[in-house]
Amino acid sequence: MADHTVTVGTQPVQVPTGSLLVEAAHRAGVDIQQPCGGQGRCGRCAVLVTEGTVRRRSTLRLSADDIAAGYALACQSVVEGDVSITVLPQEKIERRLKTDLTAAEVKVPAGYDPQAVQTVRRVALTLAPPNMDDQRDDWSRLLTALRAEGIEAARASLAQLRQLGRTLREGDWQVTAVLDTEAWDCPDCPARLIDLKPDHVAADAPLWGVAVDIGTTTVTLWLVNLLTGEVRAQVAEYNRQIERGEDVISRIIYATKNSRNGDHGQLRDLVLETINGLLETACKRVLAQPTDVMKATISGNSTMMHLLLDIPAESIRLSPFVTAVNDVPTLTGREVGLNIHPDATVDCLPGVASYVGADITAGVLSSGLEDVEAVTLFIDIGTNGETVLGNNEWLITCACSAGPAFEGSGVINGMRATSGAIEEVWINSDTYEPTYRVIFSDKPVGICGSGLIALMAEMLLTGVIDKGGNINLTLPTPRVRTGEHGPEYVVAWGSETAHGRDIAITRVDIDNLIRAKAAIYAGFTVLAERMGIPLETAEQVLVGGSFGKYINVEKAVEIGLLPDMPWEHFHFLGNTSVRGAYLGLLDKQARAQIRAIASRMTYIELSADNTFYEAFTSALFLPHTDLSRFPSVQPAVTT
Repeated sequence: MADHTVTVGTQPVQVPTGSLLVEAAHRAGVDIQQPCGGQGRCGRCAVLVTEGTVRRRSTLRLSADDIAAGYALACQSVVEGDVSITVLPQEKIERRLKTDLTAAEVKVPAGYDPQAVQTVRRVALTLAPPNMDDQRDDWSRLLTALRAEGIEAARASLAQLRQLGRTLREGDWQVTAVLDTEAWDCPDCPARLIDLKPDHVAADAPLWGVAVDIGTTTVTLWLVNLLTGEVRAQVAEYNRQIERGEDVISRIIYATKNSRNGDHGQLRDLVLETINGLLETACKRVLAQPTDVMKATISGNSTMMHLLLDIPAESIRLSPFVTAVNDVPTLTGREVGLNIHPDATVDCLPGVASYVGADITAGVLSSGLEDVEAVTLFIDIGTNGETVLGNNEWLITCACSAGPAFEGSGVINGMRATSGAIEEVWINSDTYEPTYRVIFSDKPVGICGSGLIALMAEMLLTGVIDKGGNINLTLPTPRVRTGEHGPEYVVAWGSETAHGRDIAITRVDIDNLIRAKAAIYAGFTVLAERMGIPLETAEQVLVGGSFGKYINVEKAVEIGLLPDMPWEHFHFLGNTSVRGAYLGLLDKQARAQIRAIASRMTYIELSADNTFYEAFTSALFLPHTDLSRFPSVQPAVTT
């Protein structure tokens, strides 16, 4: 097979015939984002071919003018000769908000007693030095000192035993030990030595732990003093895996494809870079080192957990949709690849099924759902649209594949909630002129999820679209027109935008959004029908996830995304996943509760449930085929 020279910018690299441009770019050390996982669907990996030609397997998202100008999708363009390319500036991501709350606003659980509920302990020990009359080995001396502190048995790694003698003598037989006294998966096992330091550490010195939520979009980390339960730092950043796929299916496809190419750990590396970067930032805020962290509790959906641990995730997307593992045994920092103490305890919280993971079990705990008598609907509006219905007696759950439409993907002018995103829209019912609010900027770049929800609702109520999502092209306004992708409504003219191009929502975009909202609403419906209760009998709706905080309830109800209930029934809780991880980090009883929640959830696989298709089809209208389900919206859409 012949080799060809691909010059990426000014960097030439050799690649064999049949290589993709994206592979050549990576070989040249240039990273190209692939939000669709390299499937050629998003168009964001476009590069400019300046010399030579490539074979384009797909031109989706590229216009005829783009192709004529030399643009090609890096993930779909095959190298068959020498070629030079220019990589376009990659999307810069600036977070809207770093966290839901400041660290000071996180309340420590009432009555928190680390001696009673925390498994990681730090003990100061004074050992009897050896002499000619007492020639016991160093490990036996340490065990004797531990027994005096109520720790009857302990175990250590070979690496720790290698350092033991030096540490004891360096501290003149006074040392501080950190131990995990009760592994989650083996409560009867001996305590495990995590760290041994020479001399005595001050009793009030912080003992650090971290709670981590690996979201598909965002990774959040809380740095916690395990002695007091206080959250001392909170940090969050976009999950770098976004560069290889915006949704879990795209990432599984990417991971599977690259596993066959011998590069199966790339997604693991990306999420570890994200977590370890956050760890570094959090520790700097309290003048600590990442290796001072002795315990980590991790939450996240099933795919995120598999990719973190480099466990093949292909079976998650293939029938019958099973995970390799739902409840991961206790691990160490070294095994996972976290830059915390190498022997720190890492507890990955348990999930339920392929599409209902630890983020939901942790969320149920932190939301208080399992303790209430009232029938409650808990939802996490995101790529998978996970839903739990129940109370303190029963829990039933499902996940509907809503796709990443509400995160801006699959929408031509869609984007994440970053600088330049339109987040709220209002339309004048007489002139059809829009007013909008933009994140961190005067000029918009695109529209994020909350903006898309508001825009669809306004278009429906003002008659710009009908209940089927069709755009009324007869309205007396230049805002409605037929564009390159069909009928569309212009939200911002090019003279108003940061890039000089019109920002519009198309009929195709509206279709994608309707399908996403229909999948989520159908999930609610199937759970309620399975339990034989009307959906409207739910007494409260708990909305988890950071995205939920920015949803306008009224607008979400108007398009049929949320059930039509009094506003006071809705409670937006922010990131319930990281809160659940925080509770599990502090308290072994909370951790046991999360495991119990996972075990008692009844999971419904919607792809195998005929009623889901019927419910989904009925929800493919705004707000719904059956307007009686939305009495507060019915008058506005029937006049």
